[in-house]
Amino acid sequence: MKERQAKYAIGDIVRHRVYSFRGVVFDVDPTFSNSEEWYNSIPEEVRPTKDQPFYHLFAENAETEYVAYVSEQNLLPDTSNEPVRHPQIAEVFDIDEQGRYKARTHYMN
Repeated sequence: MKERQAKYAIGDIVRHRVYSFRGVVFDVDPTFSNSEEWYNSIPEEVRPTKDQPFYHLFAENAETEYVAYVSEQNLLPDTSNEPVRHPQIAEVFDIDEQGRYKARTHYMN
């Protein structure tokens, strides 16, 4: 498998292409790096290929906040300019004057 350069970076806000949730990227895997059980739980007709970046997100939908693991092909940039309300964001990110998420240096070490 040939690895691709990730389209999104840590701190980017993205939304899912199909499902109504959005989140902040807090980690990136160059290719699929979760369990086969998790992968096989995705319906075959929408199952992404493994040879693409996968993103760990502090995610939210209308009801709740959670951590999501999403393939690049299923993400789009979020242009709402709304902050993400996930409670773990403050542990990992500082938010600058423009509302961008910047990883705290102690988290990255």
